[in-house]
Amino acid sequence: MKTVYIDGNSLTIEDVINVARNRYTVELKEEAIEKVNQARKVVDEFIEEEKVVYGITTGFGKFSDIVITKEETRDLQRNLIISHACGVGNPLSEEIVRGIMLLRANALSKGFSGIRLNTLNTLIEMLNKGVHPIIPEKGSLGASGDLAPLSHMVLVMLGEGEAYYKGARLSGKDAMEAAGIDSIHLTSKEGLALINGTQVMTAIGALTVYDAEMTMKLSDIASAMTLEALNGITDAFDNRVHEVRPHRGQLSTAANIRDLTNGSKATTRQGQIRVQDPYTLRCIPQIHGASRDAIDYVKNKVLIEINAATDNPLIFAEDKEVISGGNFHGQPLALAFDFLGIAIAELANVSERRIERLVNPQLSGLPAFLTEKGGLHSGFMIAQYAAAALVSENKVLAHPASVDSIPSSANQEDHVSMGTIAARKAKDILFNTMNVLGIELMAAAQAIDFKEAEHLGKGTKAAYDIVRKEVSTLHEDRVMYIDIQKCAELVSSHRVVEAVEKAIGRLL
Repeated sequence: MKTVYIDGNSLTIEDVINVARNRYTVELKEEAIEKVNQARKVVDEFIEEEKVVYGITTGFGKFSDIVITKEETRDLQRNLIISHACGVGNPLSEEIVRGIMLLRANALSKGFSGIRLNTLNTLIEMLNKGVHPIIPEKGSLGASGDLAPLSHMVLVMLGEGEAYYKGARLSGKDAMEAAGIDSIHLTSKEGLALINGTQVMTAIGALTVYDAEMTMKLSDIASAMTLEALNGITDAFDNRVHEVRPHRGQLSTAANIRDLTNGSKATTRQGQIRVQDPYTLRCIPQIHGASRDAIDYVKNKVLIEINAATDNPLIFAEDKEVISGGNFHGQPLALAFDFLGIAIAELANVSERRIERLVNPQLSGLPAFLTEKGGLHSGFMIAQYAAAALVSENKVLAHPASVDSIPSSANQEDHVSMGTIAARKAKDILFNTMNVLGIELMAAAQAIDFKEAEHLGKGTKAAYDIVRKEVSTLHEDRVMYIDIQKCAELVSSHRVVEAVEKAIGRLL
């Protein structure tokens, strides 16, 4: 079993993927243990001194002016969790829940939260033994952090709520007992430390931005196949064109298309068949490149956030100070995840337009809807409909969540980020986009079959071959959704990208 060691400062997106999807175990580094204990010592001192400190000896939100006695602190923390567990909707997926648990543990390991080491170790033990709290997907405003969904995570630590364990849906108490983990009793500051953060939106966003990077490469691959199927003009990808407008994503996309089509006999030069291609072919570097740059921007925001202290108040042990601030506010991520959704939606937009060029005989010079016996057979007619429907849905989903705010907690929390909604929407847009790209792969392969597949470039030939291993050439109408699902799985599993990179080297 492979292990990710956490200290609050060095987690990578690849680590998140390995823990969330590949079941890597998690361990605290020694320096993190020391910092956690130091911060806890400060909290204990404040309790003994009966200092008035938000969230430690006071209530929460609008109740921050109500002082809580030492004797009431345990009840305060438990009441916080059970009252805040107000999530609704379907449970978040196992991989997202594992990502949430990892990111919350990593944030706590920075040593600014004042949690007891035993409590943090309980969360890590649940993650390692596969006790996955059932966390409803809806109910977070994204400030003060992801309070409602994170409370569902903590319920299970208390032996409450529900969890999945070894495929069974159990009560939190039964799941913890089955895994051999002792439930805990929270004490001062701990409930707030566990739920006051951005880890739900960040976990969803981290998984989505990782998949978006791979989908970005797949978009280049699918477009290169379409380019060859339509005898596209390669002059538009000449590096000199892009050096005079040197956006990084544009340069990278143009380089990818050149590498993918290297050696192709299906592409043309300007003037051979036509002088110019339509924008969906000629402007692939400009369109895809803009999305690539946006995805890079979001990735950098996620990298900062997965190693950030996002709860409140923060304990600065060396100075023995507690500062109440606003690091729980999800605005930096809300804007980024809205941008991510828009960037991914654009990949679907342009892909669907390339599908239309493939199936429309007035634009392609190929048989209508890529079928040999049009009329009797519909071919790819409704596959393009499906892509168009997904693209249209994306346009609705791409409306930014971060432009909205609803005051809460009697106007104490009078501006909220809606960042978790933004992250969930980006994830849904990605799902739709993967299906659109799967349809483009199918349609491009079908169009290529009307020509000669051996004339493809080395990269596109590798992509064509793996598509054809899963989906055969369409000679007569058949149940189409099965083929679409197979190609969507090729996209989501990253197998096409892996096959192409094995053939021609790493894409940018």
